[in-house]
Amino acid sequence: MQNQPLPSNALLWLIASFLILVVPQLDRLPLWLAVSCAALAGWRWLAQTGRVRLPGRVARMAVIFSLVAAYIATIKGQFSVDTAASFFVLAVGLKWLECRSNRDYYVLFFILVYLGGVNFLFRQEIYWALLNFAALGGLLVGLQLLNAPDLPHGIASGWRRLGGLMFKTLPIVVLLFIFFPRMAPLWSVPLVSSEARTGISESMSPGDISNLAQSDERAFRVTFGGEAPPHRDRYWRGLILDYLDGETWRQAAGEGYRRPGRVANDGGVGELEPDEYEVLLEPTDQHWAFALEGSEAASRNVVEESEDLFRFQRPADTAVRYRLAFEGGSRDSVPELAMDQRRRYLQLPETGNPRARQLGESLRSRMSDAEMVDALLSRFRNQPYYYTLRPPRMAEDGIDTLLFDARRGFCAHYAGATTFVLRAAGVPARVVVGYQGGESGANNEYLIVRQYDAHAWVEVWIEGQGWTRVDPTAVIAPSRIESGLREAVAEEGSFLEERWASPQRYSDIQVVRWLSHQLDRVNYTWQRWVVGYQGESQMDLLSRLPGGLGLKELGYISAGIAGLGLLMAALVSALKVRRGERKDGFDRAVVAWHRLSAAAGVPARTGETPSELAARLGEAVPGASQSARLFAQGVNSHYYKAGAGDGSSDLARMRRLLAIMKKQLRHSRSNRKDS
Repeated sequence: MQNQPLPSNALLWLIASFLILVVPQLDRLPLWLAVSCAALAGWRWLAQTGRVRLPGRVARMAVIFSLVAAYIATIKGQFSVDTAASFFVLAVGLKWLECRSNRDYYVLFFILVYLGGVNFLFRQEIYWALLNFAALGGLLVGLQLLNAPDLPHGIASGWRRLGGLMFKTLPIVVLLFIFFPRMAPLWSVPLVSSEARTGISESMSPGDISNLAQSDERAFRVTFGGEAPPHRDRYWRGLILDYLDGETWRQAAGEGYRRPGRVANDGGVGELEPDEYEVLLEPTDQHWAFALEGSEAASRNVVEESEDLFRFQRPADTAVRYRLAFEGGSRDSVPELAMDQRRRYLQLPETGNPRARQLGESLRSRMSDAEMVDALLSRFRNQPYYYTLRPPRMAEDGIDTLLFDARRGFCAHYAGATTFVLRAAGVPARVVVGYQGGESGANNEYLIVRQYDAHAWVEVWIEGQGWTRVDPTAVIAPSRIESGLREAVAEEGSFLEERWASPQRYSDIQVVRWLSHQLDRVNYTWQRWVVGYQGESQMDLLSRLPGGLGLKELGYISAGIAGLGLLMAALVSALKVRRGERKDGFDRAVVAWHRLSAAAGVPARTGETPSELAARLGEAVPGASQSARLFAQGVNSHYYKAGAGDGSSDLARMRRLLAIMKKQLRHSRSNRKDS
């Protein structure tokens, strides 16, 4: 089949849709790859306008090998969903070098539709979904322009037609969304990502959390069934760091290998009980979940492990919703701390920070464990210690420098130093990292916990009491615990100082705060009820309908709907076959045109548009060029123009054009015989 040149307006919509679909990938694409894709698309457009030429085979292969080599050098042997998605984007970019015909357009159309699906692997928020839908709409409009390039007001007509189709199919889409059974697959591959997620990690150096304090990204949202606890009691425990390696706290045992679990189940369904709360966690690529002290699991996708920590069966590579409940009653007895556990929580490096060791030993010689804790907190309370996001550099013996010289630090500094001194005094202690606080969302319906709420504190083993929370930050900067980071560093002016465009930086302005909350509420609702509408949520909704539908009944209904649909389609097809030649007037006119063209030696080809057939007919019979082109425009207007009806006047005009073409073709044959 001879390839036809691409219409410029269709190509422009294809390029625009491609650039829009790449936007959700920009933060994970290497800069050179994003720039290369834009340059390749721009090259194709300049070739369309005649300013440059598309590369020949040798030049094209050189470009392909160069970019693929750069890609291989960039990923450095890593293979993940991220790198696979990046290579897919590169392949789409390279496709522009050989996009020359309508056939290439169709290939790119389906590839870009697939790229839209890939985007949902990484971005499920509503604004990214709308961006993807806009790009897909552009692709469909471009497809119409490809098939009907001469259609008057083609772009406006395309959008109207697209809107009409969406309006007609929306009820079916909604019904399928609600009723089509959702069942988890029997297996799943973890969506392992090479992207560095913002958030706490399994180790903590003194400056790590102060760096997180400059991020306004959401960590998670929380909805309470009853009253939310006051700000000072919102300690979201994530993981315990019990081993000091030089200046870095880490987990002695580590997370270790975990067998990949199935796709996460729903995080609980139905109304929250007064003692329950629900967390919607942003992707972290980690196994740990965050929970308030004294909680227990209330959904199946999160499990409680030792030391009151909670874990997922598989990394949280997408947003995860889970549910927890406050434990009722109080513990009858406090277990003893085993000897191996005591040694674990008294571990210190053999050398370093001599003055802090001496302080611990001096406390130990004259006080009980509880008194040592109180004495250390009194030191922080009564002496000039400062809470700051701009701590001085403490390269060597950092704990000594913090406690006796600089006296300026962030929560990670004070938590690490407190744990060090207590261990030196013979008191088992550990660092706990997570988040503290959270601001109210729209209408106080839920809490928003952001990365700048990341926090580190200490848990101390007191005989007879067990593990007890001790937070030196609470005595050095009470406003950090009572109100949040903004108030704690208000005088210093360091709150989000590196994020000048962050709405949270200006949240003291009422309009900015209101807009930010409303946008967040829309996205929160989308994630909870659309993205998170899974098996258990579906069954919970359907169980409220009359008859109490279960999975078995839903299967029967779905099978019945599918069977009925297939039966209706079969009946309609059978009726069309019986009608035979009883087609509408436009169909008969088009069939007659095809016969006329075939008689002139220009038979219609499979997949050929009316404009393409008219162009070939005009080349074969120049005298019929104008009437053929007008006839093709009439066909396009009838089939592609939104709101086009039977149009008896248009049909009469098409028949007149057919009659004119018939005379022109007969006249052309006569001239050839005479010559």
